[in-house]
Amino acid sequence: MANTAKDGDTVIIKKYANRRLYNTRTSSYITLDHLAQMVKENVEFQVIDAKTGADLTHTILTQIIMEEEAGTGQMLPTSFLRQLISMYGNSMQALLPGYLEASMDHFRENQVKLRKAIEDSIGANPLAQLAQRNMEIFKAAASAFVPGAPATAAEKPVTDPDEIATLRSQVEEMQKKLDKLVK
Repeated sequence: MANTAKDGDTVIIKKYANRRLYNTRTSSYITLDHLAQMVKENVEFQVIDAKTGADLTHTILTQIIMEEEAGTGQMLPTSFLRQLISMYGNSMQALLPGYLEASMDHFRENQVKLRKAIEDSIGANPLAQLAQRNMEIFKAAASAFVPGAPATAAEKPVTDPDEIATLRSQVEEMQKKLDKLVK
């Protein structure tokens, strides 16, 4: 994306009085959706008031969260929001931002570890490999029954008798392995 900051540079977004947001890197007007996408792509940006130069990044990020909560589905439970609001003015208010940041970092680390563990277990799982092979065979069979469907190299129906015999023996071997796993 053209918004990507180079070498850790921060993209400056100017907010004008008419509520328009201007990306100084791309010299174009953008929306909150663009900023949300930049966040998802880990692009560092700072939103400043075009007239006063005040940093509005926090306010804009909060606005993005409000729009996401109203539109695509709620991620923040009502009880959490109530607890968060009750912390304003509380003696623990100063500690909460650091705690929430550390919690989110920990959550992200665990998310990456879990994703890797799942990917590793699927790659080593013979049942997953069998399921993947079965899906390939099913797609090939389905494409044979759909007139006019383009068959890719992986989905091209097998017509060579030697290939059919090889596939049958592979299916029999997989069935034997599956039977052993089930027992």
